[in-house]
Amino acid sequence: MSKKAPAGNPARPNPLPGCPMAAAFAAIGGKWKLTLLYWLAHGESHFAGLRRRGAPITPKVLAEQLRELEADGLVERVVTGPVPARVIYRLTPYGTTVLPVVEGVRIWGAEHLLRTQGGSAPDAAMGCANAIA
Repeated sequence: MSKKAPAGNPARPNPLPGCPMAAAFAAIGGKWKLTLLYWLAHGESHFAGLRRRGAPITPKVLAEQLRELEADGLVERVVTGPVPARVIYRLTPYGTTVLPVVEGVRIWGAEHLLRTQGGSAPDAAMGCANAIA
């Protein structure tokens, strides 16, 4: 499975054709994709805003993950000005269909943190503690 799909190419090869789990992981299984979808569920954001929220994400990886989400139709990139173009990223209507999965993973992750880290609360700095409305 190639994670370097060009923008606008929603047909990345599925390593297990016909398997819904493989299709889902191909679309949302990147290291930062669920977190990006979670942040965008709380409102659109500029690239720099996403970068500030996710301090450990390098600009290269952030751009790759956003491109892949855009190629899969989950995120929309909207140019808001002239060159150098400022862009806003937001969920597409199709992207909102994955939010119950994102929220389920967030809830499970909070419970997993409690179980494995002896009662520590989710890190507020990463901004993943609030439920998706």
